[in-house]
Amino acid sequence: MFVDTHSHIYSEEFSSDRNEVIARALKAGVNRIILPNIDSSTIKPMLDLVDSAPRLFIPLLGLHPTSVKEDFRKELMIMEYWFEKRNFAGIGEIGIDLYWDKTHINEQIEAFRIQLGWAKKMKIPVVIHVRDSFNEVIEVLKQEKDTTLAGVFHSFTGNTDQAAQVIELGFKIGIGGIVTFKNSGLDETVQQIDLQHILIETDSPWLAPVPHRGHRNECAFITAVAAKISSLHQTSVEEVARITTINAQQLFGF
Repeated sequence: MFVDTHSHIYSEEFSSDRNEVIARALKAGVNRIILPNIDSSTIKPMLDLVDSAPRLFIPLLGLHPTSVKEDFRKELMIMEYWFEKRNFAGIGEIGIDLYWDKTHINEQIEAFRIQLGWAKKMKIPVVIHVRDSFNEVIEVLKQEKDTTLAGVFHSFTGNTDQAAQVIELGFKIGIGGIVTFKNSGLDETVQQIDLQHILIETDSPWLAPVPHRGHRNECAFITAVAAKISSLHQTSVEEVARITTINAQQLFGF
């Protein structure tokens, strides 16, 4: 059985065939799907999906760094409102993204710090988005880290040294379809990471693994990620599923 620790299956990309996508995921052995939020516009569709199958879907709440603009405090106020209304298994996805736009880097850092503060107060994990910002994210985490703060670096693409820094901070490493890409170099890094530090994810609808690369990603494709990791670690897919499921259970508390 697999846990897809990062999927946006509530998004519009699945509006025409979501039930079929869910059925394929269940058939593939996916028994938990963790849903990170993007911004205030995605809260309702995410929670509607959770309410349709509460044993399958696990919601997170947070403000994605690419949605951090001048009005980010208003967005965070909406998040705070929902934290009072519903239970969430973690805060995410949050972080820093300097790939698309560096205009609001200061706002991104401030929003990241505020949401890390929520996580420490509520004692729930964080799901961290890092793109062209590894050093900036690590610097903030070193300043904010305490004994309660835990989480995962989602869609990790770093090298062995960066993986070691993540693990030293007590965070998990989220591995998705990129590990199957021929020239990503991530396979060499994943070989060096003990399975106890790894979570598997799809990030659907994005980053579909080989042999589905270039198409819409979906939760059932988690099997391709697990198969690649099992090959790199010279172990069975069942063992990868078992260990990464335990890792997800321990982090998100389900």
